[in-house]
Amino acid sequence: MKRKAKLPFDPKVFLAKVNGGRVISNYRKDQTVFRQGDPANSVFYIQSGKVKATVVSEQGKEAVIALLGADDFFGEGSLAGQPLRLSTVSAMTECVIVRIEKSDITRVIHEEPAFAELFISHLLSRNSRVEEDLVDQLFNSSEKRLARVLLLLANFGKEGRPVPIIAKISQETLAEMIGTTRSRVSFFMNKFRELGLIDYNGHIEIHSSLLNVVLHDQPQITH
Repeated sequence: MKRKAKLPFDPKVFLAKVNGGRVISNYRKDQTVFRQGDPANSVFYIQSGKVKATVVSEQGKEAVIALLGADDFFGEGSLAGQPLRLSTVSAMTECVIVRIEKSDITRVIHEEPAFAELFISHLLSRNSRVEEDLVDQLFNSSEKRLARVLLLLANFGKEGRPVPIIAKISQETLAEMIGTTRSRVSFFMNKFRELGLIDYNGHIEIHSSLLNVVLHDQPQITH
């Protein structure tokens, strides 16, 4: 009897199914996925929605260090021997998130090249984003940093079509992300609206013209 041919491995199918070490959960807005100091024993994948990662210093100061959306992984530090979570991750919108046990994702990375390629691509993209964030903090004004954060929230620069409507996000959170005060964020948001770069009425609608704020006088790397 002829054996049935094995179907090619599809990473998206793997990430969409509950099986063994994978659990898919719905999170409501502001619900915590994990907290800073929790055991790091799994990796997460966002099917839909947006989350934010924050850290709190010993003095109690909180900072937003990352915003992540659909098709992003997080918690991958557990694969590098990180025993405890270094940040708190919470939902900014309603989310559908896959939790993958460390042993399960380690196995599939070793056994399935298609998944390993997807995961490595994510890690490289995240690394580039961290470098861009550092350059942003070192060289750009708070106005440009705010414009860049708004564009990232609207998925400009990602594959696929931009999402012009941003989930409701407070000016306090935006201020934490770019390292300035809420009053400065309010000033720049009003300026962007007056210039027709955004529409702001509870929710934020980003226009592609906001890119000009980021691209103007962009720091150049010299050889």
